[in-house]
Amino acid sequence: MAKYDSTALRNVAIVGHGGTGKTSLCESFLFVSGKAERLGRVDEGTSSMDFEPEEQKRHISISTAVNFFEKDKHKINILDTPGDSNFSFDTRNALRVADAAVSVVDAVSGVEFQTIKSWQYADSFNLPRAIFINRMDRERADFSKAYDTINTLLNRKGTIVWLPIGKEGDFKGVVDLISMKSLIFNDPKGAFQTGDIPADMIADAESLRETMVEDIAESDEELMEQYLQNGELTSEELQIGLKKGIAANNLCPVLCGSSTKHIGIAAFMDFIIKYFPSPVDRGKVPGHNPGGDAGERAPEEAAPFSALVFKTIADPYAGRLTIFRVYSGTLTSEGNFYNSTRKVSERTGAISFLEGKTQKTAEQVIPGDIAAISKLKETFTGDTICFEKAPIIFDKVEIPHANTAFAIEPKSRGDEEKIVSSVNRLLEEDPTLSFRRDEQTKEMIISGMGQVHIEVNVEKMKRKFGVEVNLKTPKVPYKETIKSKTNVQGRYKKQSGGRGQFGDCWLDIEPLEKGGGFEFLDKIVGGVIPQQYRPAVEKGIVEAMEEGVIAGYPMVDVKVSLVDGSYHTVDSSEMAFKIAGSMGFKKGVLSCQPILLEPIVNIEIEVPDEYMGDVIGDLNGRRGRVSGMDSKGAHQVVKGQVPLAEILKYAPDLTSMTSGRGTFTYAHSHYEEVPAHLAEKVIAESKKEE
Repeated sequence: MAKYDSTALRNVAIVGHGGTGKTSLCESFLFVSGKAERLGRVDEGTSSMDFEPEEQKRHISISTAVNFFEKDKHKINILDTPGDSNFSFDTRNALRVADAAVSVVDAVSGVEFQTIKSWQYADSFNLPRAIFINRMDRERADFSKAYDTINTLLNRKGTIVWLPIGKEGDFKGVVDLISMKSLIFNDPKGAFQTGDIPADMIADAESLRETMVEDIAESDEELMEQYLQNGELTSEELQIGLKKGIAANNLCPVLCGSSTKHIGIAAFMDFIIKYFPSPVDRGKVPGHNPGGDAGERAPEEAAPFSALVFKTIADPYAGRLTIFRVYSGTLTSEGNFYNSTRKVSERTGAISFLEGKTQKTAEQVIPGDIAAISKLKETFTGDTICFEKAPIIFDKVEIPHANTAFAIEPKSRGDEEKIVSSVNRLLEEDPTLSFRRDEQTKEMIISGMGQVHIEVNVEKMKRKFGVEVNLKTPKVPYKETIKSKTNVQGRYKKQSGGRGQFGDCWLDIEPLEKGGGFEFLDKIVGGVIPQQYRPAVEKGIVEAMEEGVIAGYPMVDVKVSLVDGSYHTVDSSEMAFKIAGSMGFKKGVLSCQPILLEPIVNIEIEVPDEYMGDVIGDLNGRRGRVSGMDSKGAHQVVKGQVPLAEILKYAPDLTSMTSGRGTFTYAHSHYEEVPAHLAEKVIAESKKEE
């Protein structure tokens, strides 16, 4: 492999909605460039980018894959990102380290929901980008309609630089408005021939070229002056202006082609090399010092080494693979580096360039390049690595809140520990997963970005670590409390020959304010119950509260005062008073209007305007309360509160309701009383389980 400097590198993230042909575009890049001898196909499971068995099974990308190809003394790193909202964290991490993005739009469907989301992610990084309208050879493909959706749904004017020649099955090439030449692709390996523009397209081409020239001129003050003076820009000025406009994110070129038939691909690779920014063009990268002061790093080999880890792959046999992008300096396979995020030193392992699922050994990595290190112990996704004498920390992508949870249980007895260890390995690879044991329900809970996300990780758990589990809806952590007060006796007497058991106590039971927890007061005077037995009464009450009284759920917000009682000098014991306290509490609670409490969550639902009515109506049907609405671009954000029990299966319902265009997050807020008719059902189900 040839050696490159940073000006010859291009880091390009391929983003868009699922099914638009992102992976097919990457495969076509590899095939047309000569990197791959055979064309990998997603539908046949031969793709070099979608190599995980879970991806091949579903025919979707679930993880960012990294590869590269070489052309005209340049190295182009491509990051093929997922187009499913379940895996959008991977997409955001890829955009974080890319120098430009290609947003792939389907020629039939136009801009779709995940295209909009990935566009917003790219906006947050002010990332240069181009739009590639793909699948122009499909039936009902319509360049104009797809282009219209770009301007309306992405809230950004696209600058057309290519026009399609032919339509649907007759699509055969493009008109390049920069050179005003036709590019005809009639070679099975993607080569093209340059010729004149078809006569019936000259008028449209000239009109659109004029618009393109105006867009390029408007992106730069100097070019605008030249354009106003001369009424035209030279070919050289156009090319310089286009490159500058893309790098500054002032221009968004629109191209088109067919990735499966390689139409436009070779010319698109030339376009990327010529007009997309290199790491050097992108300039210094901001960060901050460990002390918090602002800092930055220039993409220069002489600068201190620094890099950002944007992906981790856990392999049970090869160990952990840590993928990073270098921002400054160089890294070799010898020596150590410093993890400034976690403040630990690591020994550099074998360095490699990624080629899908395989790796190519690398001697060193220069500024702007992307590589991987194997078998690091303390470094994970989002960490900054650098030299200890010149530390810096780069901002990481914020981990989104999980919105879907399942209880997991082993299929085989005794596999609980295996579940914990294997899930922890998956957490290293995917920070959007979370795992905990619910102290109340005693269930192991795995949470993620959606049902597909969790199911994919369960499949990985089986494949990588040999652990099989069942998924089920988590139990709702209800609680119990009381609404009135009482005075009650708890008396335990047992005589069975020899020494007996005797404990007698009187309790005042009353409710506390919400969030009060539990309060126990010892009001005994005169020694009617000796001091050594009184803590046993409290212990019995606490144990009874943990088990609940009406439905087996823990009790909260209760105050109990020990006010009177009696004892026997021979038969009384701590155990007897513990039982007496428990008996008295359970009996008294039944006289205090016991009620069931359920967890209420704060929920935010983001949906396009047209689905607002359906979503609000559905939320009301789930006993939810809408507290407000905010605008977010072309979407609306509905804010409210809803019982947790009503949204345990909300993710697939929202997807169905909004055609996959709605997202939501929630967080625990407080507990409220369960309506009486529903409480009866919960209590009946609880007793049935017992």
